[in-house]
Amino acid sequence: MKKSALKWLTTVPAAVALAFSLAACGGSTGATSSGGSTDALAGSDQQSLDRYSTDDVVALDSIKKDELGLITPGTITVGTLSDAPPNIFIKDGVFTGYDNELLRAMADKLGLKVEFKSTDFSALLAQVENKTFDVGSSSISTTDARRENVGFTNGYDFGYMAVVAKTDSAIKGFADLTDKTRIAVVQGTVQDDYVTNTLKYEPVRFPDYNTAYANLKNGQVDAWVAPSQQASGQVKDGDGTAIAEEVVNTQNFTAYAVNSENKALTDALNSALDAVIADGTWSKLTKEWYPTRPMPEDWTPGSKAVTVPKA
Repeated sequence: MKKSALKWLTTVPAAVALAFSLAACGGSTGATSSGGSTDALAGSDQQSLDRYSTDDVVALDSIKKDELGLITPGTITVGTLSDAPPNIFIKDGVFTGYDNELLRAMADKLGLKVEFKSTDFSALLAQVENKTFDVGSSSISTTDARRENVGFTNGYDFGYMAVVAKTDSAIKGFADLTDKTRIAVVQGTVQDDYVTNTLKYEPVRFPDYNTAYANLKNGQVDAWVAPSQQASGQVKDGDGTAIAEEVVNTQNFTAYAVNSENKALTDALNSALDAVIADGTWSKLTKEWYPTRPMPEDWTPGSKAVTVPKA
């Protein structure tokens, strides 16, 4: 398996258009251009990410739970996915995964309960903005175009983008994808954006990760461009598939989505995020869910004021 060096990739040219639009929810099958964006594999440095990271957070003990604009008082109603391990999935009937367990820990800091509900990614951000959910939890890349339609917390994770193919395939990485390749993506994702607007290919869009991967295994598509976290959760020994290449794609960190007008909830979640970073919970969960994943040296979670404890 090829894997890029752990540094931000600054040599990839900018993409000319953006794929994701909140209008893509529901039955839409096409990627929608709604503004300029940069290549999802271009990466970034901490200075660029700091355009969005807050300088600090409000004091945890000053947060008033009855002023957070929650759909159900005392409970954060969360839209998430059920099929994308290790980040967001259901095990033994319970929503779990790195993103969801971290959010549970943050809610504990705020003295709030969490109720998870399953949805498709293509609908999630619109559902957060129209207040179907208080929060969206789905390893969401915080692109500039998405910020025009929904709010985000500070970052809690970064990601890789991967190419998955059959083990006997000639496709060994992104460079092997062509306009003749049947490329699977999940509709509305950064991967959909990348294939459609950067590579300029028309992908085969699926509503969820399980279906995309199943179609790769049965030969209906030639490759799957996916978040590498979800790819690693799907690919199993004996499947006849492999992660051919993965590349750091954190041009924008991943964060929880919040209604753009609900500053009180965003501030509260940012405060809780800093709290779980400072007390070591973030590091513990990261090691638990990503035991072998290296951390880029120039990326840190939370506000600019918090420090990740040294191991």
